Amino acid sequence: MSQILFRNLSLLDPRWDDVRDGYEVLVEGEAIKEVADKPIKAASARVVDCGKRTLMPGLIDCHVHVFLSEVNIRNLEAVPLTLMTARASELMRGMIDRGFTTVRDTGGADWGIKVAVESGLIAGPRLFISGRALGPTGGHSDGRRRTDNGASCNCCNAMVYCMEVVDGADGVRKAVREQMRQGADQIKIMCSGGVASPYDPLDSLQFSPAEIAAATDEAAAFGRYVLAHAYTPEAITRAVENGVRTIEHGNLIDARSAGLLASKGGFMIANLVTYYTMKERAAQFGMTAEMLAKNDIVLEGGLKSLEVCKQAGVEVGYGSDLLGQLQVEQSREFIYRAEVLKPIEVVRQATTVAAKILRQEDKLGVVAPGALADLIVVDGNPLKKLELFLDQGAHLPVIMKAGKFHKNALG
Repeated sequence: MSQILFRNLSLLDPRWDDVRDGYEVLVEGEAIKEVADKPIKAASARVVDCGKRTLMPGLIDCHVHVFLSEVNIRNLEAVPLTLMTARASELMRGMIDRGFTTVRDTGGADWGIKVAVESGLIAGPRLFISGRALGPTGGHSDGRRRTDNGASCNCCNAMVYCMEVVDGADGVRKAVREQMRQGADQIKIMCSGGVASPYDPLDSLQFSPAEIAAATDEAAAFGRYVLAHAYTPEAITRAVENGVRTIEHGNLIDARSAGLLASKGGFMIANLVTYYTMKERAAQFGMTAEMLAKNDIVLEGGLKSLEVCKQAGVEVGYGSDLLGQLQVEQSREFIYRAEVLKPIEVVRQATTVAAKILRQEDKLGVVAPGALADLIVVDGNPLKKLELFLDQGAHLPVIMKAGKFHKNALG
């Protein structure tokens, strides 16, 4: 197997508190073979001189939507699956260009797009897919107009393809089993109202305890887990009490529901940038006044939710949750979180904590022998300047996924 030796670098392994100088990293095949604070002997290796830049693990975004290429999701009704896939290709290339070598798609992406990336047909990050996002009639997965009384088939347009409406414990069981048959790495369910859905209040409770328990029971039986869209303490509590492992958004979480999540060993995936960006720009892409009013409510609680989780001992993963044309703002999430967290804490959320969420602790998010060679080189120390993650990867001269260069401007 070919070898690549990174030299003359500062190493940022997020398990440490700071960057360390004088390290070298040897990659063999798709994995890291050796990490040392002294010269590594590898006579046949291709040498990459990092010029004293910082080498660190590739970034991980735990909440993306590669198929949701419209800010106003209803516009996806007019998007055929062929166009949906073409747009996803562009969106995923942008993600890996920004240094995100792994992402968890939380509703929409299927096994086909995952295989396309794995086989090199499409450039993009490693995908962990949820298949269709599942929700009850009238909930966050139900984008039907009020004049649409029947259910649409799930193959006619991108909006319906990415979401599914199911009711009752038996209906949920069947839908979960089908997503896992289709290759889902995890299952996405809706437990509260949402910003981008037309008719459900934010504080609505979606899926009954029995329906949630059916989802988590089936996922566990298949060796998978369930993530839940939930904003309010009531929705978070209902989800966690019935076996949900990760809470998505959680902007309105309180100390009691955070304590419950911590006691169960669960995670929260916060998403701040999407609410700031939707407030700034979503109206121009067709998001309605009613949706933007809901956005203001969750925006107000975003930063506070990070503090509540930190006090309760809940580990928080990095997530952007941006839609359509707003996905270029993915890396701004670092900047917002830094208003209440230390830079190393934010970096860990996009590396080591994210790897735990994906159940890939030994493979992703670290620079260690045996881990996958997902690596980026940064023009400086990001712990001193998180802005180095901005500008669409302009400050990342090297991006490597599984031992292969996606980008190498160092020769």
